[in-house]
Amino acid sequence: MTGTGVRIDGNTLRLPGGAAVRFVRTLRLPETGTHPLPPGLGEFPVRRVSDYPDTVPEQWRARGGVMLPVYLREAMWLSFGGTTEPAALQVGVGKVCAVSGKPWSDRLARDPQNYVVLPRQPWLDGINSGKGTVRQFVAVPLGLGATVEGQVTGEEVWGGVQLQSFPLAEERLAEWREAQRRLRSASGPAMGYGAAVPMAMAAPAAPAGAPPRAPSMGLGVGGSMRQEVYRDDRPLSDWADTPAGRVFVHLVTPPEWRRITGEAPPPSPVDRAAYTAAGLPWFDYYDQDAEDLAPTGPLEGVKPVGDWLGDDHEPWQPPGSHQVTKLGDAPGKPVEDGDW
Repeated sequence: MTGTGVRIDGNTLRLPGGAAVRFVRTLRLPETGTHPLPPGLGEFPVRRVSDYPDTVPEQWRARGGVMLPVYLREAMWLSFGGTTEPAALQVGVGKVCAVSGKPWSDRLARDPQNYVVLPRQPWLDGINSGKGTVRQFVAVPLGLGATVEGQVTGEEVWGGVQLQSFPLAEERLAEWREAQRRLRSASGPAMGYGAAVPMAMAAPAAPAGAPPRAPSMGLGVGGSMRQEVYRDDRPLSDWADTPAGRVFVHLVTPPEWRRITGEAPPPSPVDRAAYTAAGLPWFDYYDQDAEDLAPTGPLEGVKPVGDWLGDDHEPWQPPGSHQVTKLGDAPGKPVEDGDW
């Protein structure tokens, strides 16, 4: 296996070319209706697979990458804050593109678009399944057919999340950097695109023993929320022909996380009714200069995980309009790649 140029800073994945990705815990939405953006409730811890060679499953070692712990039916979103330069980022769920619904590809495509444009896309909460809406990412085990992968391809082979970044082509990147230099000269030092990088954490020693086969997890979908997936306003030729880096993100059940890493998993997800009843904020984001991508056939038809796991009985209290907040616009260790 070889390095990918992907590194971990704290819980932030930094892909070559400047793309930054964090996985954020959040409230799971009801599977009916359309809702505001749910809040971030802390980052998922991320660890390198290669740091636990004696306890991760052999298949995970072969695929390389990183892992994070997630509860059954827990929801997440991807934050791109901290991205330092323009990037085209492909996001796969079980090697199905979360933007186009097409099979995973090593090339960018425009019809339909199979990537998000950073930093214009500040986050991604789910698959591009409706006009101006997405369906929330929700963790489910493989084998039920509930994942996006299972519903689109008819098989559940890969699970997890896949990320692949493309920088601007050399000439376009030089132009962008020069424009940024002139902007800084005119306005003073810039703070960059996103949030501060969290402090890096060293991996603890792995427990002894032969690694059993771990339960495999993938992403299905939950409720619908108001979020646009933005159309790229650059010509496709502005981007590099080949990816700068990629990473496979394995999803681990909390018991397996404890067995593999020796760490306690995060606490169970927050009760959404209690969160709303406490008057805490939800969010709405709008970029008037951006154009939303139309949903594609494969993703429009993806059904929520409740169709497999049963009704969602967690209580729901919709937020009041006063609770919806309007929003506008150091190197870590390298992550190893594998065969996937």
